[in-house]
Order: sequence, then C-alpha cells, then structure tokens
Amino acid sequence: MDDKQKKFLLAVARNAVVSAVKKHHLPPPQTSDPLLLEMRGCFVTLKNNGTLRGCIGNFIADRPLIEMIHNMAIAAATEDPRFLHEPITHKEAKKLDIEISVLSPLVKTDDPLSLQLGVDGIYIKKGFAAGCFLPQVATETGWTKEEFLSYCCEHKAGLAPDAWKDPKTIVYLFTAEVFGQEDF
Repeated sequence: MDDKQKKFLLAVARNAVVSAVKKHHLPPPQTSDPLLLEMRGCFVTLKNNGTLRGCIGNFIADRPLIEMIHNMAIAAATEDPRFLHEPITHKEAKKLDIEISVLSPLVKTDDPLSLQLGVDGIYIKKGFAAGCFLPQVATETGWTKEEFLSYCCEHKAGLAPDAWKDPKTIVYLFTAEVFGQEDF
C-alpha cells in the first residue's frame, strides 16, 4: 500500500474508535480504491503510551478491507475481553496509537521452526483451542522461535506450552503489512 492508502485506513480506524467509544456507530466510508476493496484479513491494535488497550482481528475476510478495518477498530475499542473491565474513554480514544496489520493468507506448516521471527505471525489450532501472535510480537518481546510458539500455545490458545510439537496441532504462518501513525 502507498502512504495515502495507509493514512486513509488509519483515519478510518481512528474515526471508528472515537465514534464507537461515544456509542455512535458510523458506517464504514465508501471508496473506489481497488486495493481497499480487496478481501483481506486484518488486525487493529490500540495502545496508550505503549500499553496495549485493545487488539482484535480476523484472518478470514468476509467483506472488503476498508470495512474489515472499520469493524476491527470498533471491536478492538469495545470488545477485547482483556479490557472490558476498564473501557476506553472518549478522551483516551482521541490519543490512542493505532496500528493496522493487513494479513496475507494463512499457510499451514509442518515445520513450525521454519518461521522467520519478526516476519511471520503464527496461528496455532488444536481442536477448539486456538491462538495467534502477529509478526511484530516476536520483535517486541525478543523471544526465540521456541518461546514464540510455546507462549502462543500456553497463553493464547490455552494449550500445553509444547503443543506446537504435537502432530495433532496445526500451525499456520502468515505475514502482515504493519503500519501506524508513527510511520508518518
């Protein structure tokens, strides 16, 4: 995406967050930009002075990217279960740092250690349990590949830390185009 498209999506996310926190839901804006109308999965991450305040996304796009960004921004601001006890305020919403991750399709791997830290995200699934980490989590934490996989299994999917080694566990890799206001 070019800078104009990224800035536009960041504005879409900001407007969605602010309106959702005020409980005034706006419809997603219209566009004729073919790239923003592609069916793409995405995540929207909200931080306040570096502290996570919400992160919601979807790997499977059932609507155009512009609508996905709009919807995931609302969900990150109002539905992330980790922050329901301390909702984002209107004042806070205006100053949140917003990061958008536009995802590639998921690719199943038989060799989870083939992942490239800081490049690949992971989605781990076993039965009804599932968890994921965006690619930037590895960079932010400084984890090894094993730590990245184990922490996702244990703390995101609710599995044993070494579940990624189990042949019944499915590990998917994906990449993401990640951008936020600090990029401009």
